[in-house]
Amino acid sequence: MSAHRSVVVGVDGSKASLQAVAWAAREADRRRLSLALVTTVSVRNTFGVPIGMPAGFFEQEESEGREILLDAAEYARRAVPDRELDIETHLCTGSPSLELVDRSKSASMVVVGAGYNRFGWERFGSVGTALVTHTHAPAVVVRDLPHVEINDISGPVVVGVDGSEHSSRAIAAAFEEAALRGTELVAVHAWSDLDVRAPFRFRIDWDSVENRERALLSENLSGHGEQFPDVTVRPVVVLDQPSRYLASHAADAQLLVLGRRGRGGFPNLLLGSTTWALLHTVTCPVMVVP
Repeated sequence: MSAHRSVVVGVDGSKASLQAVAWAAREADRRRLSLALVTTVSVRNTFGVPIGMPAGFFEQEESEGREILLDAAEYARRAVPDRELDIETHLCTGSPSLELVDRSKSASMVVVGAGYNRFGWERFGSVGTALVTHTHAPAVVVRDLPHVEINDISGPVVVGVDGSEHSSRAIAAAFEEAALRGTELVAVHAWSDLDVRAPFRFRIDWDSVENRERALLSENLSGHGEQFPDVTVRPVVVLDQPSRYLASHAADAQLLVLGRRGRGGFPNLLLGSTTWALLHTVTCPVMVVP
């Protein structure tokens, strides 16, 4: 990742976004990069204040936006108390998803939070969906964990491998993340998108399938070990649907790395089904690599 780029994080004052700020602050410190905190307010227009809103609506919203950024900056400093973190704050107007996607063009990574709404339901909102679907840089979704500080999560980095170009980019990013953290890399390759536990009417030589898929995984991982010789890699081949086993391994991980799309699906599908499913189920931070 380029040394001049910042780690961008979207903030809205929610607990989930503050968890994202804490995680992003630690990542900016690891990389010796600046941290860019971004929030948005409504666009002033020629029609004046929206119907039903008080006269000082825009001024109040901008004031609240500045308070959100100040609180987030303080939260970021507490996340790395022994370091002098370079923090930028940006009060922007318009759509938060468009703003973050635009900033991803020159960012090292973009981070957003995901949490719970007022009914207690888990939400992965429109901003996160738009970001991971259209980002130009790796996008990270940080889940709100009520009883755990996000930076206290330990464990390996897990990456999903399916032999596609998309997973090749994810592998490269995962090696770098494991090296930065000084932790093990678990490379999970699920050879089938089907449920192989379902009854088959024909015989399959499972040993031959597994040997073939292990060779494919080894081929996908080759070359990265020379670049990151200190990273211990644990290859895992499973004869089943990828989302099930990736979720299982991610339960004990500090980061799950995925390609934005996989080997299947339709050419115009911007987000693969496995990635989409895991974004809604795993609790550790998820990095989606474009």
